[in-house]
Amino acid sequence: MIPMRTLLAIAALYGLAVATTPLAAASIKIGMITTLSGAGAGMGVDIRDGFKLAIDQRGGNLGGVPVELIVVDDSQDVENAKEIANRMLKRDEVDIVTGIIWSNLVLAVVPTVTRAGKFYISPNAGPSALAGKNCQPNFFNVAWQNDNLHEGMGQYVTDKGFKKLYILAPNYPGGKDALTGFKRFYKGEIIGEVYTTLGQVDYAAEIANLRAAKPDAAYFFLPGGMGVNFVKQYAQAGLMQEIPLFGTAFSFDEDILRAVGEAALGVVNTGQWAWDLDNPANKAFVEAYRKAHGRTPSLYVSQGYEAALLLDSAITAVKGDLSNSDAFRAALERADFQSVRGAFRFNHNHFPIQNIYAREVVKIGDVVTNRLIGTVFTDHQDAYAAQCAM
Repeated sequence: MIPMRTLLAIAALYGLAVATTPLAAASIKIGMITTLSGAGAGMGVDIRDGFKLAIDQRGGNLGGVPVELIVVDDSQDVENAKEIANRMLKRDEVDIVTGIIWSNLVLAVVPTVTRAGKFYISPNAGPSALAGKNCQPNFFNVAWQNDNLHEGMGQYVTDKGFKKLYILAPNYPGGKDALTGFKRFYKGEIIGEVYTTLGQVDYAAEIANLRAAKPDAAYFFLPGGMGVNFVKQYAQAGLMQEIPLFGTAFSFDEDILRAVGEAALGVVNTGQWAWDLDNPANKAFVEAYRKAHGRTPSLYVSQGYEAALLLDSAITAVKGDLSNSDAFRAALERADFQSVRGAFRFNHNHFPIQNIYAREVVKIGDVVTNRLIGTVFTDHQDAYAAQCAM
C-alpha cells in the first residue's frame, strides 16, 4: 500500500486532488472555568465532578476520543473568568469551553469564546440575554434558561392558592431573571420584591421587613452559601411555620440540605431533575455517583454529567473530527443521548425543552433530602426563544 504522505506528494507535483477522510483529533481539549472557592464552591465542585464522572465512565474519552480537561477556578470574579478564557483559547488552544456557574460571568466570557469559533456548553448559567435576540450558534445550555425553574414555582404557588407573596433574589442577571420568571406565572399579588447583594451573608433586615409585610408565603432565589445562610436565619426567626417558604432546587439541593438540615423540612422546591426520577439512565447515574463519592448527587452534578453526555454524543456523531463546525453544531442540536432527567430536547435557541418537577424536602432515615412529588410543567420552553433568529 502506498503511504498517504507519498500520495499527497505525487498529487501536489501533478496538480491532482486526492480525497481524504477527515481524521479524528488525537485528543480533545476542554476548558472548564468554574467556581471552586468561596461561597459558591460547592456548585462548581459538583459540576466538575459530574462532568468527570462521565469521562471516567468512558475510560478518559468522550466520543471515543481522549479528553484533556483543564479546570480553573474563576473565584466568582468576572475579570478573572475573562482572563482564564483568553488564556485557554490562546495558550491552551482548547476546542470547547464549559463550567461557569454565574450569569454575569458567562455573559462576559461567551462572546470571547464564540468569536474565536469555539463552542461553549453551559452546564448552569442560562441568562435571558443569550436565549433571545442575542442567541449564539455556538452556545448551548444543557440545564435550563434562568427563568424556567422559577416559572415552575410561580405556577405551583398559584395552584396552591397563595394570594400574597414576598419575593427576593440577589442583584445580578440570574437574580433578575429568577424573579421575572416567577412573576410570569404567579397570578397573585407581589407585596414585596427585594434584591439583595450578591454574596450577602446576613439577612436580618430582609427577614424583619418580610415578617412585617405579612405575606401568605415567601419565595426566594439565593444559590449556594447565600441560600444556606438565608434558610438558617429564616428558621431561627421562627418564620417557617408562620410564613411558608418556597424556592427552587438551587437553594434546596443535596449539598445545601447537608448544611441546613432539618430546618428545611417540608419546603417545596422546583427542578428539572430529581435523584428519584424513575428512568434507567437516572438510576444508573445516581448509583455510579454514590459509588464514586459516597453521597447522593445534586442537581449541579446532574448538569455537569449531562454536559459531558451531550459532548459525547456529538463527538461520536462526527467521528471525533471537530474541524467542521456546522456538522458538530448539528450533532449538538440533536442531543442524541439518554438524559437522566427523562424527556429532553433543544429548542432552536439551543436552550432545553423539558419537564419541570416539584420536590419536597423530607427526612429518609438520618438523611435530609428531596423527594419527587409531581410535575409542574411538561415540555416547558423558555419565554425568549421567539426573539432568537437562528
